[in-house]
Amino acid sequence: METVTQLAQNKPAISRQELALIAITMIWGGTFLAVQQALTVSGPLFFVGLRFASAALLAAVFSRKVMRGLTRRELWAGSAIGVTIFFGYALQTYGLQTISSSKSAFITALYVPIVPLLQWGVLKRRPLVMSWVGIALAFTGLILLAGPQAGQVAFSLGEFLTLIGALSIAVEIILIGHFAGSVDSRRVTVVQLAVTALISFLLMPATGEALPAFSWLLIGLAMGMGVASALIQLTINWAQKSVAPTRATVIYAGEPVWAGIVGRIAGERLPGLALLGGALIVVSVVVSELKPRRKPRTTGR
Repeated sequence: METVTQLAQNKPAISRQELALIAITMIWGGTFLAVQQALTVSGPLFFVGLRFASAALLAAVFSRKVMRGLTRRELWAGSAIGVTIFFGYALQTYGLQTISSSKSAFITALYVPIVPLLQWGVLKRRPLVMSWVGIALAFTGLILLAGPQAGQVAFSLGEFLTLIGALSIAVEIILIGHFAGSVDSRRVTVVQLAVTALISFLLMPATGEALPAFSWLLIGLAMGMGVASALIQLTINWAQKSVAPTRATVIYAGEPVWAGIVGRIAGERLPGLALLGGALIVVSVVVSELKPRRKPRTTGR
């Protein structure tokens, strides 16, 4: 019989890296409401630009010793990823002008089940069975979250923009995976954050967005979000060296849940069907990363 000590040793423990990922999902979940607050004193593009300029500056300070080795490929990789980050976060920020932070977080989480579809269309990698299950759950959850009325599904502009933003984040994930083995992640991180900020500022005149009036609230939120963005990226790069992708995805599935908790504390109230839809999306995130175990082959004599 096993002793109490042996049972304790066999019990799975949460590593430091996993605790760190749990912590950043809590921070990540709170950023949706913070962005919504910032939009009361700033336009979407200026805030995205200020947020990512702060993150780029902080990341550059941490990576200053390796930035001299920046290659053309890393510049290209960081720029391409930066474009997808811009569209992902800019559209999400525009969406937050008209939808709740909780709903935005749940819709954004759809990037996980979207990734296998993009890989199928672009890289010709057919999704696994569990990926299809996750996609079906995600689609059902999205319909419930959008609030079907009278047998029809009507997406608001904010929901539609956030969905396109999730699609852009899925492209970002694929690009990161494509370049990961041939670039220095620290240098690429600085470039992608800087490119996101630059595009945001450059597009302000084209969209007619004016500079906001000076606000300590805006400065504080932008600096705080910049620190959060840099911290999240650096923590992910460190933790996922030892945390399996499937286990990490399960942890990331908690991000919209934390956003929902923060939103509820702030007074947001989603209808019952919308909450069910959000729950289905969270389940889809976990399910889409599961891989069925293959039964060992038996050979007869």
